[in-house]
Order: sequence, then structure tokens, then C-alpha cells
Amino acid sequence: MTEGNAAEHFYAALDESLAEGRFVKLTLARYRGSEAGLKNVYVRPVSLKAGERLSFLYRYQTRDLVRNHTHAEGSALVRELLGAGFSSGHLFTTAEDLRLEVSRRGESRLRRESPTFSAPATAEHDRRKRRAVEPAGSVYLHALGVTNERGEVRPAMGDKLRQINKFVETVAGLHASSPLAGRGDLSVVDMGSGKGYLTFAVYDYFNHVAGLRAAVTGVEARAELVALCNDVARRAGFERLSFRTGHIQDFELPATDLLIALHACDTATDDAIYKGVAAGASVIVTAPCCHREVRPQIEPPAALRGVLRHGHLLEREAESVTDSLRALLLEGAGYRVKVFEFISTEHTRKNTMIAAVRREGPEGREAALAEYRALKEFYRIREQRLETLLCGAPGLFTD
Repeated sequence: MTEGNAAEHFYAALDESLAEGRFVKLTLARYRGSEAGLKNVYVRPVSLKAGERLSFLYRYQTRDLVRNHTHAEGSALVRELLGAGFSSGHLFTTAEDLRLEVSRRGESRLRRESPTFSAPATAEHDRRKRRAVEPAGSVYLHALGVTNERGEVRPAMGDKLRQINKFVETVAGLHASSPLAGRGDLSVVDMGSGKGYLTFAVYDYFNHVAGLRAAVTGVEARAELVALCNDVARRAGFERLSFRTGHIQDFELPATDLLIALHACDTATDDAIYKGVAAGASVIVTAPCCHREVRPQIEPPAALRGVLRHGHLLEREAESVTDSLRALLLEGAGYRVKVFEFISTEHTRKNTMIAAVRREGPEGREAALAEYRALKEFYRIREQRLETLLCGAPGLFTD
């Protein structure tokens, strides 16, 4: 087989495998181009809202970068990359494996082998697997201490990874059921982002799995964590991810599509919810923490005095009442709300999530506010932070 024929046979086999559904994956190796740090490119099929695509994962020495292309674009890109930058291409199909080697003088040699895989890697199977954050090859999970240098999850971080996975799945479902579904661009703000575990995972999911152009901002009071996360974002090649120093109550939130506030202490959760409503967020996701405002105000109704005279039970009741009041206020502001356990208590006690998705029309808003007032009266609650904020902002709702 001549040099030209070797390369053309390889490219023809790629096109045929894509057209006939026999494509499994493709690896480009032995990079000798000018781009610093680039080592390999891995190609595999993915299913996005826009249709079937080829996902190109560019593996650098300290980061990964993912780009999605149509089959035609991907095939042309493989032709461009092979020879000009990479000297080895390994194509896996269900019919055969083909390995193309290109010498420095441009001479090509093709080797055919029995197929490694008997079934194609379906795009749907790939999509389901990638919704759970994959630790192997993740620059940010390694930098944040979730995985070791081999990409293996550290024994002490297994619960944290399960929490990350569950959260990403939850946010993905809320996004899909919201007015944001079908849009190509997305803005996300994570208030109280901490070390950024979930912020990085949300950015990774929306940009590299869902195929959106998502800009994500983490807001954190501790400057050292902001510096750490910005450095990790740079190393991971996450160009639209940034972290800013600030407190939730003081942060000027611009128009935002999706607001996250997990474990914001006491009334900081109310501040975050209010800012999300005021910013017109279509999705608001919170996991409250440290319910201190309402507890000292509760005057137990006669039927509950025997229960709520116990401090532990009063604390639990205050948590439930506080989150119920928040949910009703969100419904009154025009959201569809769910309150649920988002991860088992064996992983964390801070596991109650309030998820709100904006809906059209006034239906149900007045009824929710009437229930809110009745609940406050039942427990003799005089003041609630979120109500104060919402009532002080014209146009959000009328008490």
C-alpha cells in the first residue's frame, strides 16, 4: 500500500464507521507540534441536544480541554491533526482496528488488526455515564484533593464525590425542566462557593457534557480560597469560570440564569434567594444551614407544647418551619418549588435542598402567600428575613 493510500484508507475507514454506526473511539498520539503541553487527543461519540457529535478531549500535561464537533467537522479535524501535529492515529471500530503511523518525512504506514470491541459505544450510553463526574483525567478533582495523581478517588473523599455527582444530576434535571432548556448560553452564580467542588463540576457538566456555553462565577468570602480556585480554573483551561471575593449580602448580582447557594449560614440563605429572585434567575438551588432566626420567635401552639418543650425537637421544628416559609415565599414570587433530601444523611446532615424553577402566570401565587401568613400566625413568628427583603423590593410580589 502506497503512502498516500495508507492515509486515505484510514480516513475512509473513519468516515465509513461513522456513517454505518461502527465507530467506537479514536486516539491521536505522539504529538510533535508546537502547542505547549499537548500530549493526546481522544475522540468518542456523544449525544447532545443539538444532535450526535464527536467529542474531542485534548489532554495537556496539566489540564484537559473538550470540544464537540459534527461528524463532518470531526473527520476533517482528524485529517488536519494527523501528520501536521500527531504522528500516530488509532481507530477502533466494531469491524477492525486501524493504526496509522506518520514519519517525520511524511511517510505513512497502516496496520490493520482484529477489532477490540464487538459493539459500538453508543452516544446515549456515553451521555449517561458522563453525567456523573468522571475522576479519571480530571485536573480540578486532582487539584482539589478528591483524586490522587493516578486519577483514583482518595478513600476519604468518596462521600464528597458522591455528593458532587448527585448535585450535578439534580441541577441538570432542574435546568432541563426550566425556561432555560434549549438555550445555548447560560450564566450561573454560586454564592458561598467555598473550595469550589460543586462550582467546578457544574461548569464541567454544562460546558463539556451538555454542550452549552456556560459562564460560571463563584462568590466566596475567604480570599485564599478564591485565589486557589482561580488558579485551578486556569490550570484546567476553564476559560469562562471565575471566582470573586465577597459576602453574599454585599455582592452585587447581575442578571443571572441559575443561582446556587449551598450551606449559606442562617439568613445568608435568605439573602441569596432574594438576590436570585431580584436578578430574574430561572432556577434557584439552595441547601440551608444553621436556622437561627426563627427558633427564638416560635411560640409553640397548645397542641405541640409537649413536643416543642424539648430543645432538640424545637430545633428540628424550627428548621422545617423556616424552609417551609422560604418555599411558600418563592411560590408567591412565581416559582415552582420542591423541598427534598438531595443526598443521604450518611454522607452529610446538611441535606435538605430547596429547588425553585420560575413558571409563567400568576396562578397559585396568592394561595401560597395566604399559606405563608397562616403558618407565621400559627407559630407566632414576627419576622422572617426573606419576606422583609422581598417586600422591600417593588415588583417582586405584594404582601
